[in-house]
Formats: sequence, structure tokens, C-alpha cells
Amino acid sequence: MNKQYITTILAVTSLAFSAGAMAQSMSESEYKSAEKSINAECKSDKMDCDSFADNAKDICMAVAKGKEKVAKAELEARYKPSKNSGYDISIAKAEADYEVAKERCDDKAGNAEDICVQEAKAAFVHAKADAKAQLKTSKPMIIANEEPSASRAKSKESGGKTHQSAAAYKHDADYAVAKEKCNAMSGDAKDVCVNKAGKHYGK
Repeated sequence: MNKQYITTILAVTSLAFSAGAMAQSMSESEYKSAEKSINAECKSDKMDCDSFADNAKDICMAVAKGKEKVAKAELEARYKPSKNSGYDISIAKAEADYEVAKERCDDKAGNAEDICVQEAKAAFVHAKADAKAQLKTSKPMIIANEEPSASRAKSKESGGKTHQSAAAYKHDADYAVAKEKCNAMSGDAKDVCVNKAGKHYGK
């Protein structure tokens, strides 16, 4: 399983997310059959990873586990749909991507690895914040369309605050990446870099 194949798996997983989220509920027998299929496919994917060594194997295993995590989240959404289904799938996808990204960082060393890890964390924070914001704002917006004007205004205000909170989380994550990049420098150059990052992110 080379890097191109790993990328393909992730792309397929992403497509499966879209299709699974839209699929209707299923019977218990269909659920068990699908779960069995997912387990078998995951076992096969992990066995394929045995042909690799060192970090290439770790990346392969992370991809296999991530694929399984997302597939099971999609399956649960189809079996027992709820208002949280989309959120659960988004989080599973974010966690899967994060684990793979961290493993890929192991191919680097020193500050390059540290930056890679911080960027992976930032991407993870972005994905989680977006998923949480979407979950929190979906209900207020529905209510806003049904309630009197005063209640609609309050509901929309709540949704706006949620998006502001998500933006704050992303902002802090991006700042951490910027600071980590400064660690590749030393002396005055590092001080200038840190100060510039602080000013840019309002820290």
C-alpha cells in the first residue's frame, strides 16, 4: 500500500461519508451484515500493511483504522439516524485524518516534525470546530424559521456566537503553528518571528 493508495483510501472514505450520511435507516439484519463486512474489510486492510515496515506500516495501519472508524460511524448513522449523526461522522473523519497526519509527521525530524504535528493539530481543531458549529447552529436556524421575530433574533444571535467560538479555536490553533515555525530560528530572528506571530494573531 503506497502513499498514492493511502490517499485513494482516504478519498473513498470521504465519498462514503457523503453517501452514508444521506442513506436511510436499515434493519437489524442489514446492520449486522454491514458491520461484519466492515470488520472483514478492516482486517484485510491491516493484513496488507504487513508488507510494509517502520513508519510506512504505521501510516498504513492508521489509514486502515481510520477507514474503519468512519465506516462504523456512517453505519450507526444509517441504522439509528439522529440529529447528531452528521456530527459523529465528521468527528470520526477528523480523528481518522489526524491519526494519519501524525504518523506521516514521523517521517520528518526536529523542528520540521514539530511543525508538522502542530499543523496536524490545527487541521484537527478546524475540523472539530466546524462540526461543532454546524451541530449547534442547525437547530437554532430551524427554530428561527418557526418562531416569532424576537425569538428568531435570539436564535440567530446564538448561532452567531457559536461561529465566533469556532473561529477562536481555529485562531489559537493557527497561532500555535506560527510559533512552532519560529523555533527553527534563533536569537533576534526568532524574537522577531515570535513578535510578528503575536501581533498577527493578537496575542
